[in-house]
Amino acid sequence: MLETVWFILITVLFIGFFFLEGFDFGVGMLMPFLGKTDTDRRVVINTIGPFWDGNEVWLITAGGAMFAAFPNWYATLFSGFYMALFLMLLALIGRGVAFEFRSKLENKRWRALWDWIICIGSMLPPLLWGVALANLMRGVPIDENMNYVGSFWDLLSPYSITAGLSMVLLFLLHGALFLTLKTEDVLRERARGVAKRIGAWTSAVLMLFVVLSYFETDMFASQGINPGLIPVLAGMALLSVHFFIKAGRDGWAFIMTGATIILSTITVFMLLFPNVMISSLNPEWSLTIHNASSNAYTLKVMTIVAVTVLPFVLAYQAWTYWVFRKRVTANDHLDY
Repeated sequence: MLETVWFILITVLFIGFFFLEGFDFGVGMLMPFLGKTDTDRRVVINTIGPFWDGNEVWLITAGGAMFAAFPNWYATLFSGFYMALFLMLLALIGRGVAFEFRSKLENKRWRALWDWIICIGSMLPPLLWGVALANLMRGVPIDENMNYVGSFWDLLSPYSITAGLSMVLLFLLHGALFLTLKTEDVLRERARGVAKRIGAWTSAVLMLFVVLSYFETDMFASQGINPGLIPVLAGMALLSVHFFIKAGRDGWAFIMTGATIILSTITVFMLLFPNVMISSLNPEWSLTIHNASSNAYTLKVMTIVAVTVLPFVLAYQAWTYWVFRKRVTANDHLDY
């Protein structure tokens, strides 16, 4: 029972990470292109300035929960996907340093360098997460001792790269719509224009990924031709974004991209359950919530701690978003 509870909790943590860090990454990727002047780029950065480091806590918490609740899953995933996770960590470190260092000097080349580090550091994580999730769905070479026996290059395929591109595009769209809610005048119109242009591409690549999933995973066996209500709702939410943008309902468009991210993440973990990592060598060697979990006492203690602490963490983060809810303009203090 507690294994299932913690699988659901880890799913919720990844939902929070992808939803919050999704617009965060999207803004970072768009910053060098939307910001035609240094002031514009500073405004774009300030829209996520109070939030980006707090958003990353969801990933750290998800990793910690995975380590404590499912140590075998953590060990196999982090050793097998070591190079991908190392590249992701470098990107996140470079991005964080760039946020702090770009304004230390007024030299244009100095700032341009850090701006591109922010852009690349915001693009690599969703690309690599898409590749990782696609491999979790399809299966990876795991032996009878729960060891990953493949290489980094085994993780790359047309299917996994399509998943990575779809996540990058979805986060770009999510970030552009976030900017329509947090900026004014010219920047807002530029962000809305980007959202209009990439919306169709996002839908097309995500649809391609869904089609490929039927051939690359066991979706046919588990779901049949009907993927179920949640994936259908995810698709409907994404398709509705275009109509909300045309109607000037930026808030609803942002909610729909958020719903797409949430429902898509739920779909991935639903397809995995009760597995956490599927072995492509032998289904009996797959890691499940049962053979990858900690003992019952550990899960019980973790549950008590989570129930006690989590409401305070959620309340604090909600308060942060409320305090910084207003739009950011060039007239605001821009040295954040």
